[in-house]
Amino acid sequence: MQFRLLFILSALLMLHACQSGSDPVVPSDDFDWQGHRGARGLMPENTTASFFKALEYPVRTLEMDVVISRDSQVVLSHEPWMAALICDKPDGTPVEETEEKSLNIFEMDYAVIREYDCGSRGNERFPRQKPLASRKPLLEELILQIEQYCRDNAREFPFYNIEIKSRPEWDNIYTPEPAIFARLLLREVQQLGIQTRTCIQSFDVRALQAVRQMDSTIVLALLVENTRGLDKNLEALGFTPDIYSPYHQLVSKNLVNKAHAAGMRVIPWTVNEVATMQGLINMGVDGIITDFPDLIGEILYPYEEPKATEEL
Repeated sequence: MQFRLLFILSALLMLHACQSGSDPVVPSDDFDWQGHRGARGLMPENTTASFFKALEYPVRTLEMDVVISRDSQVVLSHEPWMAALICDKPDGTPVEETEEKSLNIFEMDYAVIREYDCGSRGNERFPRQKPLASRKPLLEELILQIEQYCRDNAREFPFYNIEIKSRPEWDNIYTPEPAIFARLLLREVQQLGIQTRTCIQSFDVRALQAVRQMDSTIVLALLVENTRGLDKNLEALGFTPDIYSPYHQLVSKNLVNKAHAAGMRVIPWTVNEVATMQGLINMGVDGIITDFPDLIGEILYPYEEPKATEEL
């Protein structure tokens, strides 16, 4: 029933757009649909299960976050600590909010990190997310599994959008300095042979500057959540990145036009409503990052009624 309601809502939105004289724009074949932390709305974030779930839908890119362990491993995690919202300790007790930052991934070897369960409790912010016992994977093991799955199932290989999680106040406490972080990540990407299908993104301009200095060919995206505007943000970065990636509410037609004129693609985050997706597509964005890749079909196939599997 939920899927039928989504279909009806999407159809009504499309009908309204047509009646108002502005037909919805159909995204191009190379439109960059990105699964945020895999498919965070459906499966525990930044886990193997989440990325395999995203591959069930027409995503082009898998978006993920990485941090660094004490033994210099590149680990998938949004925070450089064990988040109280989703993680349980090895003994099965929940991580408390008062202690989460003391469970510092930068001070743990991966052998310890992998003992934490960050999926069994689900995520109260995402009621549709399926609880599943999950550990934080290494970037290397995740990519190898995904690449093998695509080979075995004749699926087109995805692109990867990897965020460096760093801030100046975290240096040498929760994360290595940007140059070290960038070198560790680039080494993994190069060893995995995915350079031409990888974008490295960050809110931290220092991280992007470090990557640029080490590899001028890899695609870079500047993440933005401030209201300083395009010019000020590019001035702080010091160069024009391949992608400008703002919070979706900061996007306007003027911003898209200005970014395109400067040679950048615009890929906003994190967009979880069909109507908002369509509005951004109408503005001319080049991709969308979403927690719910299952909603992509509502844009691509708005008049195709889904199978009523829930009513059988």
